Amino acid sequence: MDHTGLTPAQLASDKNHRQVAFFLGNARKLFEKRCDGNHWLGKLAKLGFAPLLWCIIFLLIVTYIHSVIMAPNLPKLTAAGALFAWLGVFISTSGLVMFYKCSSNDPGYIRVSLRDSHDTKDDEPLLKVEVNHPALVAGNWSQLCSTCKIVRPLRAKHCSTCDRCVEQFDHHCPWVSNCIGKKNKWDFFTFLVLEVLAMLITGAVTLTRILTDPLAPSSFGAWLNHTGSQHIGAIMFLLADFFLCSGVTILTVTQASQIAYNITTNEMANAMRYSYLRGPGGRFRNPYDHGCRKNCSDFLINGYNEDVEYSEESPQPGRIGIVQMAMSCTALQNGVSHSQQTNGNDHVVINVNNSSGFHSDPHSSQCNTHNSSSSSNISSCSRKNKTECVPLGLGIGLGKNGDARAVVVHD
Repeated sequence: MDHTGLTPAQLASDKNHRQVAFFLGNARKLFEKRCDGNHWLGKLAKLGFAPLLWCIIFLLIVTYIHSVIMAPNLPKLTAAGALFAWLGVFISTSGLVMFYKCSSNDPGYIRVSLRDSHDTKDDEPLLKVEVNHPALVAGNWSQLCSTCKIVRPLRAKHCSTCDRCVEQFDHHCPWVSNCIGKKNKWDFFTFLVLEVLAMLITGAVTLTRILTDPLAPSSFGAWLNHTGSQHIGAIMFLLADFFLCSGVTILTVTQASQIAYNITTNEMANAMRYSYLRGPGGRFRNPYDHGCRKNCSDFLINGYNEDVEYSEESPQPGRIGIVQMAMSCTALQNGVSHSQQTNGNDHVVINVNNSSGFHSDPHSSQCNTHNSSSSSNISSCSRKNKTECVPLGLGIGLGKNGDARAVVVHD
């Protein structure tokens, strides 16, 4: 609304903009009827499949205990066999604990200033954003979140389901009803590893119990009929265990490979959208990859990887820069003579001459610096075969050939 209390749709209607008024009116109705967080459908959507997954895991544990470990129509387990069988139950229960932590913990929500959130209205999303932020000055406008009204870090992303910006956003997992980010990715990965390990152990125990049934007939057809009628619970558990283990194993391997390269699922899927993932030639480059050993050790010890870019310094010969007035030269051998002086236009003139008449020895040189008030011998240069004279500062055309020339640099 404006200062008169009219909505945009009402203002458009007063100005006889009927199409605009119709569009704004319908948009407002849809906005008011949408399934947001206050509506029961919105709350159900945000709840996700976490309760369903919890019930599935709990039901599988109960079925495994009743139909495999304590089955009355199967032989009694030995001490070692019972220990191994109950180990699967213990690991699966530990996975449920990590599942709860992953679902309930903060994934790395970026805090929004309370003052800004109260002062800024929804129709003025960018008024409170600091335009002098270094990221915006550098031209990284993709870091600007118009919903949260913040400038987020590079690897952060706004989650439309949670309606928050998440640091090191990996993905929003509907099965845990939470985002996977910097602060709960360790819990998520541990949950996956524990459940895969539990499914492998329980599946192996179930298959062994079925195959070693002493009452099973020897013929294959009769064995199938006997197993299907006598061990229906164990067969159902084995099929569900195999189906779930296949999908979760693929997800676990994918997450492990991304941890080894210190990259997120979001960055893998949208690599071409993020400029910080492109090298000088436009090809993919991960600046946060510090090697498999360091990436894995940092993640396992700290629970996350810091956003520290890996930079490999390499010499760049032939680069042009500003001439420094003070040069560092190491010897009086095999060089050229340089002189600097100011001309009438307040420019610095650098004369390069390797004439043998300038020195008594054509293979020695000396760098003399002159200005309008005084002249003094500042330093000497080292040059080999008249091709290498390297000053401390980066010069423009210095020591590249033996011809006498003058280079003018604006003061």
